[in-house]
Amino acid sequence: MKSYREELYFNLPTRRGLVNITPQVEAAVRKSGVREGLVLVNAMNITASVFINDDESGLHHDFEVWLEGLAPEKPYSRYRHNGFEDNGDAHLKRTVMGREVVVAITDGRLDFGTWEQIFYYEFDGKRQKHALIKIIGE
Repeated sequence: MKSYREELYFNLPTRRGLVNITPQVEAAVRKSGVREGLVLVNAMNITASVFINDDESGLHHDFEVWLEGLAPEKPYSRYRHNGFEDNGDAHLKRTVMGREVVVAITDGRLDFGTWEQIFYYEFDGKRQKHALIKIIGE
């Protein structure tokens, strides 16, 4: 069985932002040489998420509005965690959106459903963060 590991690095200029990382994951699958297997992609920071959904700007806006309604960034005083940092909302948003995705690799390609793409969603940016790509298979 083959195994391949790669990290992606992000430094979003805004506190929150969404990045389609599908091309980088596809490139890692090609580099790995795995034809049949699995790829795991996970956020390596506890204030970011990796998830699968549609790459449609209206939906991206809806995520932002919905998440901000669930866990508003401000007032910072609403979160007990904010005694340490001002990112209590980011931890909650990450919990809702998830930590990682696993995608099947079939015939050397990501085996997606219609419209599926992989996204990195940062909730506490303005500094370097990263995600892990781990590929196993034959």
